[in-house]
Amino acid sequence: MNSKNTMPTYLMVALGGALGACVRYWLYNAHPVLQQKSWLATWLINVSGSFVMGLLFVIVTERSGMSPHWRSLIGVGFLGAYTTYSTYSLDALQLLQRGEFAGALAYLFGTMAVCLLAVMAGYWLGRLVV
Repeated sequence: MNSKNTMPTYLMVALGGALGACVRYWLYNAHPVLQQKSWLATWLINVSGSFVMGLLFVIVTERSGMSPHWRSLIGVGFLGAYTTYSTYSLDALQLLQRGEFAGALAYLFGTMAVCLLAVMAGYWLGRLVV
């Protein structure tokens, strides 16, 4: 068995996943606008998740003393359950089905661009902090 595949690691992933899913669900219901425009909630989740992933990457790779369990908890568990690229795809399909072609394209490409900028910003902040 790989040393990374220990029971504590799986428990950290499960705990992080449960927390990420709960935060995602809370955000979808946090405001009536987000309830009515689920694509906006998905967008906010993907951008914030990308930012945290960039920040986490630097902190975990630059701080050798950090337990790998934190990476499992936050990166694989929390962010894996929190970010929503499958929902992102469904939201885009629904925009297309409603005939909102320009909105669907803006959403698809805008999300990719802004998430890339968010992961870069998180990475940059992590480099400043570490």
